[in-house]
Amino acid sequence: MRDYELVVLLHPDLELNLDSPLKKVSEVITGSGGKVINQDIWGKRKLAYPIAKENFAVYVYFDIQLPPEAVAKVEGLFNITDEVIRYLITAPVPVEEDEEESEDDKSKDSPKKTVKKTDEEPKEDKKATETKAKESKDDKSTEKEG
Repeated sequence: MRDYELVVLLHPDLELNLDSPLKKVSEVITGSGGKVINQDIWGKRKLAYPIAKENFAVYVYFDIQLPPEAVAKVEGLFNITDEVIRYLITAPVPVEEDEEESEDDKSKDSPKKTVKKTDEEPKEDKKATETKAKESKDDKSTEKEG
């Protein structure tokens, strides 16, 4: 059995009587060999875009345990359930505290680039200027010989 997170969007008309659709979702999970660990009702919220001609839905979050082969079965049953207008099942990725701290440390320790704005033209090194002068003299002398 693996841990999964499930978010179910229920039809907004069911807001007053959530017991039967929540029981139905729980039965789908337990009927597939899983179990509900935690349930959190987030309430009725506006959708980012209309789904099935609805602008609102009741969000319910579940922590569940399922066998990996049962996920497809649960998804299939949610697809044909009228009360569920959308769902998302994800496997949570464990995050170690050491990794989080090292990422924060990297961002703090990284040097910040600063750009100085000046109206002056960049000054060339004396050596670079001398080298250019020698090259131009050599070019002129080779042109006269050739």
